[in-house]
Amino acid sequence: MRAWLFTGANRPLELIEREIPRPEGDAVLVAVRGSGLCHSDVGRMDGTLTPYMPKPPPIVLGHEIAGEVLRAGPDVRAFAPGDRVVASGTLAFCPGGDADGGYATHCLLPERCLLPLPDGVSFVQGAAATDAGQTSHAALMRAGELQPGQRIGIVGLGGLGMTAARIAVLAGAEVHAAEPRREAWDAASTMGVASVTADVVDLAPLALDLIVDFAGFGTTTAGAIRAVRPGGLVVQVGLGKTEALVPTMDLVGKGVTLRGSGGGTPADTAAVLAHMARGDLSIAASSIGFEEIPQGLQRLAEGGVVGRIVAEI
Repeated sequence: MRAWLFTGANRPLELIEREIPRPEGDAVLVAVRGSGLCHSDVGRMDGTLTPYMPKPPPIVLGHEIAGEVLRAGPDVRAFAPGDRVVASGTLAFCPGGDADGGYATHCLLPERCLLPLPDGVSFVQGAAATDAGQTSHAALMRAGELQPGQRIGIVGLGGLGMTAARIAVLAGAEVHAAEPRREAWDAASTMGVASVTADVVDLAPLALDLIVDFAGFGTTTAGAIRAVRPGGLVVQVGLGKTEALVPTMDLVGKGVTLRGSGGGTPADTAAVLAHMARGDLSIAASSIGFEEIPQGLQRLAEGGVVGRIVAEI
């Protein structure tokens, strides 16, 4: 098998070859068909998020995986060779966390991480569902406690934010967004977003019940607290910066709740896959080859990527 190995912060990924692992116990060997590239891996590579990794390098990154089961360990009950699957869960026990991930041709995963991939959903969409979908769904429906009829704001219309906007529309919310890149505005409109502005503070007149910040650059966090209605909720997802100055006068004076949300659960991924299977949701994604994974991560680091990047393997 081939894989891109992460050996440490500020070092390029190394292309390696190793023996294909044999699954034991409840492990499942998956032939990776789609591997999504995530900005969190950029943070691991540039040192921003490296100290927060459950397992230090060397490790194969990549936690957005869709593929086919090749072999199953003797304790596996739910999956068999040939099954189409995605890997879901939190980074603490799934790929890219404490085990080698999906920037590889093959991946060894615990059965508890896997979900069936519906026949009508492509490997590219399945890979995107495991993070852009899962994280967005959890931020809205779990941390955000979204209810039909609410007016909500989405900060940042990247892969997660755009997906969240569509999920919120499907959940019956009136959705507004803040995104400085105007090339994303038309796409947001086709998703059902009611309005888009360049700065989150411009959403203040709308008296939004909930604002979810998928950017996380400090100023966006502060802006969300200032823009949400009194007694409203701000959910922080983005980690553009790992620290932020919070306007405590607005937080306290308005009685705003600030809540963090990262990752999600298999139930969140399953809900996203159900939307996809019904044709309600498609995550904007561009495809690259396995050899292009380092260049794809560099594109993410430089910014300007609309939607997700998924390596087809």
